[in-house]
Amino acid sequence: MEAWEHYQKQTYRNRCRILTAGGVMDLRFPVVHDGAIRITDIRVDYSTPWVRQTEYAIETAYYSSPFFLYYRDAMFAILDARPATLWDLDLALIRFFCDKIGIDPRLEPTGEYLGADVDIHPKHPSAYVPRPYSQVFADRFGFVGNLSVMDLLFNEGPDAISYLIW
Repeated sequence: MEAWEHYQKQTYRNRCRILTAGGVMDLRFPVVHDGAIRITDIRVDYSTPWVRQTEYAIETAYYSSPFFLYYRDAMFAILDARPATLWDLDLALIRFFCDKIGIDPRLEPTGEYLGADVDIHPKHPSAYVPRPYSQVFADRFGFVGNLSVMDLLFNEGPDAISYLIW
């Protein structure tokens, strides 16, 4: 994982998208803008109650999904632990979702800048078209793509891997 890149605002490094009763909602992890620029040095801002608000939004959106209650406590424990940096928070969440989906990548930070060529900006949606799966609010919105992997995990549970490798 690119550990030497400069932090870029308004990217998926500190946000994700979920599907709620009102439609798609962006969840954001606020960061401290204190002059740090390297991605590993960006601190998470806990001066507002965003953790509680985020957990409430996730709970409200996914409580009726088939696998939410199975994964909720472990995922919320990551948020409740309040990792100091965005890097640590993102890495903990990536490891959590990979583990629960059944992916075992070797996640190692780079020792120098290698020029990550991945565009993870919400304004540049992915061309990847996922195979539709059951979603909580499909009766209102149909299938909605480009959501957080938590949507897939909470709705498909152990079968989530099959939607990523088809």
